[in-house]
Order: sequence, then C-alpha cells, then structure tokens
Amino acid sequence: MALTFHIVPSSQICSEIVQFRSDYSVKFGMVNHVEAVKMKLKFPSFMSSCPTRDPLCLHGGGATIGFKGRGQFTVSASPPTEEMAITAEPLTKEDLVGYLASGCKPKEKWRIGTEHEKFGFEIETLRPMTYDQIAELLNSIAERFDWEKVMEGDHIIGLKQGKQRISLEPGGQFELSGAPLETLHQTCAEVNSHLYQVKAVAEEMGIGFLGIGFQPKWRIKDIPMMPKGRYVIMRNYMPKVGSYGLDVMFRTCTVQVNLDFSSEADMIRKFRAGLALQPIATALFANSPFTEGKPNGYLSIRSHMWSDTDNNRTGILPFVFDETFGLKCRFEQYVDYALDAPMYFVYRNKKYIDCTGMSFRVWTYLLLSSNSIHSSFSVLLYCIHRESCVCSIIQLIVVLQDFMAGKLPPIPGEFPNLNDWENHLTTIFPEVRLKRYLEMRGADGGPWRMLCALPAFWVGLLYDDDSLQSVMDMTVDWTPQERQMLRSNVPKTGLRTPFRDGFVKHLAEDVIKLAKEGLERRGFKETGFLNAVTDVVRTVVTPAEMLLEMYNGKWGQSTDPVFEELLY
Repeated sequence: MALTFHIVPSSQICSEIVQFRSDYSVKFGMVNHVEAVKMKLKFPSFMSSCPTRDPLCLHGGGATIGFKGRGQFTVSASPPTEEMAITAEPLTKEDLVGYLASGCKPKEKWRIGTEHEKFGFEIETLRPMTYDQIAELLNSIAERFDWEKVMEGDHIIGLKQGKQRISLEPGGQFELSGAPLETLHQTCAEVNSHLYQVKAVAEEMGIGFLGIGFQPKWRIKDIPMMPKGRYVIMRNYMPKVGSYGLDVMFRTCTVQVNLDFSSEADMIRKFRAGLALQPIATALFANSPFTEGKPNGYLSIRSHMWSDTDNNRTGILPFVFDETFGLKCRFEQYVDYALDAPMYFVYRNKKYIDCTGMSFRVWTYLLLSSNSIHSSFSVLLYCIHRESCVCSIIQLIVVLQDFMAGKLPPIPGEFPNLNDWENHLTTIFPEVRLKRYLEMRGADGGPWRMLCALPAFWVGLLYDDDSLQSVMDMTVDWTPQERQMLRSNVPKTGLRTPFRDGFVKHLAEDVIKLAKEGLERRGFKETGFLNAVTDVVRTVVTPAEMLLEMYNGKWGQSTDPVFEELLY
C-alpha cells in the first residue's frame, strides 16, 4: 500500500532564483502541473538545460515514487532499501525539495514516533551478544509474536510488524523504531509491549538488555559487527574523517522522538527550538559516564563523541538560525546542506555500493546535464567554484572523463533516484535531522522511565503553539557562540553548566515548566511522563551522576553492577 502526500506548489515553496557561490542558478517554474528545473551557468559558452518533464510516476518492484496527478507525491510504505524505484529520467532539485515538503500535514494528523536503542549482553559473562545470538533472538521473536523477518542476503537483520520496526545498529544495539502514534500513553504502551516481547525470549537465552548511552565495559574490538553492507562501508570510512566514528557506531545508544510539522514556517520554528534546546535534553538525559570500566570525565560521552565524528554531517547547523533561513525556501536550504554532505553508499540489486568521498550534488548535476563536453565543463566549473565541494579538481576531471565515456563510477549509466536521496538523508547526523519529519537526537539511551520521558519533553514543547512560542522568545537572542558553548560544555558539566547569569539547571526548570503546560493543554493527561526529568532538575542529579555516585560508593569502583542496575 502506498502513502500519498501533497506537495505545495513551487510558488509557495520557493519562487525565487537560488544563487550559488559559483553563480550557478536554479529557476523554478510550472509545466503541466509538474515543476521543471532549468539550470545554467552564467558563462555564455557553457549553456545547458534539463528538458521539461511530463507528469511522472516511478515504479520499481511494487514501489511507487514520484509525481502522480495534480500536485501529489506518492512514496512506498516499505523501507526504502527493500524496493528500489527505477527512473528513466534524472532527479531535479525540486524533487529533493518536494520530498521534504511532502511531510507537511495538518495538526490533527501530527503523530509521535519514538526510537530507542539498547545493548544486549550475556547475563553470565556480561559480554556483548554475538550475531548468532541476535539472529536466534530475532527468529524467536518473529515466530512467537508474529513479526515479519527482514533479511539482507542470508542474514536476518531486523523485524517489522505494521509500522513498527526492529533493527540492528552496527555493534548489535537493538533498536525499536515505533509506529507513529497519537498520544504518549500509546507510545509508552508500545515501549512496554516491545520490552515484554524481547525479555520473554531473551531471558530464556540468558540474555539481558542494558539501558545506557555508552558501552560501559567493553572495547571496540570486543564488539561484533552486524552483517549489514552499509556498516562495512561506514566502518572503513569513519576513521578518515573523525576521531570517534567507530565509537559512535559500535558503543553508543540513544533515544529519540520524531515529530511532524504543518508547513515550512512551522518546520523552521520547531527546527530552531529543537536545535537550541538540544543541549538541555542532553543534560537531562545524560547517561554515559563510563568507558572500558572507568569514569570517562563526561556525563554524556556519547554526546561529546558526536563533536568529532564527521563535521561534514554533524553539529548544530548554524545556518538554521540565519535570517535567510527564515526568509528564503527553508526546505531547499536543507537540501543544499544535505547535497554537500559526502555520500556513503548507494543501494543496487540488494547490495550496498561504496560511494564514500563522492558528492550527491555532483552526481545529480552530472546526470542532469546533457551528455556533451560543454555540459561536463560546466559541471567542472561549478564544482571548482564551490568552496564546500568534497572532490578535488583532479578527482573531478577523472569523474568527468568517465562520465563522458559512459562509465560514471561506481554505477555507470545510473540515475540517482528518490531511494538514493532517502538513504543519503539517513547518513546525515545533526543534532536535529530533517526528513519528512524532525528527529530530536540529543539524548542518551536510558531506563524505561526515561524512554517515555523523552517524547513527553519534546511533544509538550513543540506540539503546543504557546509553549513553542515561549521557547522561541526564550532563545531568540542566544548568540551562535552561546549555542556552541552549550553544545560543547553540557556533555561534561550537565545541568551545572554556566549560562549567562545562571546555569543550565535554570533553563531546564523553565523548559520543563513549558513542556508540562503544553502537555496539559493537549488534554490527554500526559504530564506524568515528565516526572522522571522533573526529578532530575529538582535534585540537580543526572542519571550519569547517580551512576557515578554508586560507582564511587557501594559498587567499589566497578562498572559491572551497572548491568544489573540498568537491566530492562
């Protein structure tokens, strides 16, 4: 079954000419109710344009992705990597913008999607689960509780049931991606049901699950890698671009909530509020103070490690707070950011193909241009003039030579499609991530009560107009330096981080008050889910500090008891 979304016409999304640093311009217009892109370089000798397209619907193995009817955008309800859309014509930038814009929906259709990860371990030895144990666990859950298996080759890598998904992170972290639900009561019931099912099988196997933000005992070499092709590519690439990429892949767990928006204007307000307050969430949910059996000097080492994982795809996105982001096309500016993030892979014939170091932007523009020497030189000039281009001039010349020979590596003759775009968006990791919804990504994984508190925190703030406006008023004069200071310091000092004439504790008190008021106005009696974080602020003791107190006290400076303390 396909899900149908509506795209706002270009006059409402972005009507102006977008001027790039290289003087590359993109102009939008309407042709037969389908927007067409015309691009040209302002160098008279190098003119090229993309032909006008008729209304288009792209099909591939049962998936439907593309344009259908007047202003409708249809995408498959299946995971993007299971079925691939095949297109006979190249994507335009408007397709990428339209993909994000298709997430707009009226308030009555807003939903809450919660995702959380946890570490599986052998109760007797505390060692991480092996893949064979994980495969047995997944197969047993599927058979006992009627989940459908998700395979990659001969390996089971996940489960799906309705709109819920169970998946594996690189080091075997067990993740539930919950269904989009209307209330926090439904969200918490979903968490309870999931944990019941997992525990019912895991306990018979001598397996437990740990709710914490960073693996407290084991080294990277002690953790098995899951048999997923994308993780092989990421494992090989991560050490080239940052110090902590492998740690983030194999030794971290998070909880996040995915929330809807009604329009571009609503999206930008929530985007700014989410980015500004993400350090507050990091402080409240800080729960990763140990590394390899000892305190690591941080309350949230997980959050700190994201600061040196890959700066091309992480961080607090300063451009979101620029005035131009509020005046121009917001979706398009995020598309520009995503296009400049280097690629990891593409998915073809049920395999991941290494594209690390390549640019989605360059790939798209190469294929948008007509197959001529002039067009190729146009792309070369465009990329040379872009300061953020990830390819060197020599690499570009090689790519262009292969392109003109019909051998664009590593997938000659292939057009990028919307599945490629959707997959690419999943490889970008800012503190708030934009897809067809907004992902709040700043919190450590934790015990059950915190799994329910995180969506309550953000729903109360962002799904109520009054609370959201109060957040905007509170944060509007925060400087870029102050936002970065919070992002850098909170992982170490948490609620005790100084801010202006007070501390983050005082910000957190105000924010939780707004979240509670927002939940009260929703009318679903959901404020009780905030009790866990209310206690954190009241005592000024984060979950990490509670663990450190026990480590230095009754645990006798051992981290082994944490496996029992935070056992689900």
